[in-house]
Amino acid sequence: MKRFHKILLSTSASALAVALAAPAMAQDSSTQVEEVVVTGIRASLQASVQAKRNANAVIDVITAEDIGKFPDKNVAESLQRVPGVTIQREFGEGERISIRGTAPTLNRTLLNGHAVATADWFILDQFKASRSFNYLMLPSEIVGKVEVFKSPMANIDEGGVGGTVNVHTRNPLDLAPLSVSGSIQAFHDEKSGNTDPTASAMLSWHNADKTLGVLVGGIYDKRRIRRDGIEVLGYSAVSNASGTGSNITGIPAGQTLLAPSLIGSSLFTQTRERKGANFAIQYAPTDKLDVNITGLYSKMDADNFNQNYMAWISQKIGALGTPGSQFNVTKADNGTAVAGNFNAVGGNGVVFDAIDRLAHTNVGSIDFDGTYRPNDDWKFHGRIGYTKAKGATDLQPFWETNAATGLTYDLSGGVPKVAFTNITPTTADDEMTLGWVSANTTVNDDDEFYTFVDGERFVDAGAFKSIAFGVKYTDHDRDVNQTYGQRRSLFGATACGGHACSLADVQGGVTPSDYLDGIKTAGVLSSYLTADKNKIEKIYANLGKATIYDPNNPNVGGCIGLANCDHFGPLESFTFNEKTWGGYVMGNLQGEGWRGNVGVRVVNTKIETNAWRVGVSAGTPGAINNPFGLMAPTQGTKEYTDVLPSANFSFDVKDDLVLRLAAGRVMARPDYAQMAGFTSLTESLLTASGGNPKLDPYRANQYDATLEWYFAPQSILSVDFFYKDISTFIVQGATVEKLPLQAAANDPRVLNTANNCVLQTAGLYSCNYSVGRPVNVAGGKTQGVEFNFQMPIWNGFGVLANYTYTDASSITDVPVPSSSKHIANISGYYENERFSARLSYNYRSKFFVDYDAERGYRQLWSDSLKSLDASASVNLTENISLNIDAINLTDEKQTDFYDNDKNRPARLYKNGRMVFGGVRFKF
Repeated sequence: MKRFHKILLSTSASALAVALAAPAMAQDSSTQVEEVVVTGIRASLQASVQAKRNANAVIDVITAEDIGKFPDKNVAESLQRVPGVTIQREFGEGERISIRGTAPTLNRTLLNGHAVATADWFILDQFKASRSFNYLMLPSEIVGKVEVFKSPMANIDEGGVGGTVNVHTRNPLDLAPLSVSGSIQAFHDEKSGNTDPTASAMLSWHNADKTLGVLVGGIYDKRRIRRDGIEVLGYSAVSNASGTGSNITGIPAGQTLLAPSLIGSSLFTQTRERKGANFAIQYAPTDKLDVNITGLYSKMDADNFNQNYMAWISQKIGALGTPGSQFNVTKADNGTAVAGNFNAVGGNGVVFDAIDRLAHTNVGSIDFDGTYRPNDDWKFHGRIGYTKAKGATDLQPFWETNAATGLTYDLSGGVPKVAFTNITPTTADDEMTLGWVSANTTVNDDDEFYTFVDGERFVDAGAFKSIAFGVKYTDHDRDVNQTYGQRRSLFGATACGGHACSLADVQGGVTPSDYLDGIKTAGVLSSYLTADKNKIEKIYANLGKATIYDPNNPNVGGCIGLANCDHFGPLESFTFNEKTWGGYVMGNLQGEGWRGNVGVRVVNTKIETNAWRVGVSAGTPGAINNPFGLMAPTQGTKEYTDVLPSANFSFDVKDDLVLRLAAGRVMARPDYAQMAGFTSLTESLLTASGGNPKLDPYRANQYDATLEWYFAPQSILSVDFFYKDISTFIVQGATVEKLPLQAAANDPRVLNTANNCVLQTAGLYSCNYSVGRPVNVAGGKTQGVEFNFQMPIWNGFGVLANYTYTDASSITDVPVPSSSKHIANISGYYENERFSARLSYNYRSKFFVDYDAERGYRQLWSDSLKSLDASASVNLTENISLNIDAINLTDEKQTDFYDNDKNRPARLYKNGRMVFGGVRFKF
């Protein structure tokens, strides 16, 4: 495989080139010019530039040059070539986008003008229940054009502070009378060493009169991937002032340092299997009527297995009051205990998590769309549709073993190192006994019904050329449902043949020989005994079907003691309903050498959310029993109206020079989970997170000034100055709340007097938790400049390059999520009739990710990200080509750290290279 990569690097001049470019320059009418027909890459770039040149807003455009062929394997991967656009690629494949330094949730993605339901495969994203669209579920094969609107227009849906992406699917009447296209490829993942199939096909037909057309398509995609990583899961405060000073050395009296809570070597593996289909039926019996029925369904099975062998430093710190326990801090820097060691006394020093997640996600939509133009003066457009998505961890068998041991750790150089004094990680030591098991399920349901009607009256009243107007209604539901599988007592009695379960009962092999290559240095834990997911699943299956806890009969079915039954999880579960009514009026203008639009959009938002409060007192209305104690329903409501004016003007300074000026007011609604009234617990750290139904949305006034020079065919040089005045940000506010903790009486969390734990019933305490809930704070500003350059150079060679500088700040000095100061993309391509190749490099500087809700609400930052991607194709015939595509050729790693301090590393990941190769056909 290494030899293959060398060949690819030496022969490809290739880049997944996208975006932004322009029509051929206006020609002098007196000059006779021979017509030149371009195809392939150049045709796509020319179409993109033409669309940008003719637009009435600040916009970038991506077009696909052939049916079923898109410039990248994923639409998000293509969007990262657009100036100011970055993507999230945590598991190696682009999933979410950010525009101009805004978080993914503050950008809107539309499919043919309306949002598509979305739900996630990954457990943490399921809990977040965000509005950000997951591009994994949008097959690129259905896409004909993608528009990135950076300035608002009244006739475009609200919801994007950063920008709005509108994905256009193909219509059969726009294609050839009979068109068949597709691809058959192999996907190779370097880390896992697996090679899997991927295929797509599309058939489009219309009759000779172009009055009836049908399009159908399908995809199949399988990928077995692996991610290696080192993780530091939060930091814990340790001080000689805590009463344990005699057990601590290296920390001056009264001084507090932060020590890592958990340091782990993680191994993530996953099988992604996607199946999808789409259709379009278009009927246009006359020039006055066009009716289109479209549908989309995509499903991804996403089973994943995450293993993490960790130094449990927070438990060792919590047990420092134990006589004989000792913590020696050997290196400290800037408030961080960078290196240290613990003896074997007091608390478990090692914990191994093997988390098997059986997961999937799917999305579907059906739309009825019609356009009617009774005469030259009027045009009407209407649409009604329904979209639904589901993301679920159908079962999460959790297997955690631990043992008492001494340990040493060292964070020096940003690569955490760990060694254990009483445990050998590569052997099946029976001392690694089972400490925690569960089998939870999490289900996210997301669905929306919508309908809208638009009209346009064409006039000839001076500068006014038409008046557009419309109304829209949406009814959106987002539900999160959690079920806890609490069956721990059965494991001690019967699950492992009558003896105490340990890692030895589920052992697999040791980690792969190349595990952590490119990350590890001397001292890094890079080899340990793994678990076998099939053995874990077999043990759970042998227990039989669980009893469901009945709050009216809490002692039935072996549920005494909270351990033997499944029960509803009120801590993360909620329902959310959002209804919106909106309307707009917009005037389209045109004069000598200029054009534009002015308008206003008004939208009313009304939400209702329902969740549960746990630990309520007896007699609370609606209270029922739960293993976490009494719980009662809680409801939240919110209603607000936004008036969103906008104006866009384009001036033809010269035939090849365009000046654009734009201004508008934009808004973005909080995530669903941010507005829900739930409370989710991280019991190991006594932290929690929850929602706030009273949140106001993000609102901003924004301004653009752009100068675009179309100096040659397929060429553009542009500069864009942008400014956003954001009235409010949403951040995590921290409070202390009394919440339930399931623990034994000798648990260090219970013994720590600072936690103020009070016994409720056997095994259930009420303790002080640090709880983060979102709150509105004063806003700030985002300003910057984008440069974009594109041109064919010589004899089939060409280049695209763009750079964005963004300066984002908040009044309260809270860092702005997803804002990199520097973003750069450069792509080179070569194309002739037989061969084409593209090479693309992407870079973004460090940025604030978010507050880590799972780890004490510390600020999580990402170091700079880079990627070199390539593609090449050879046309065997006019209809058949061989293709190869590669992602992350330079095998970059992802590095995250806490508190903008590289002395506090958080995560180091490597996804490895991904390569596709196969054949495409078009008839």
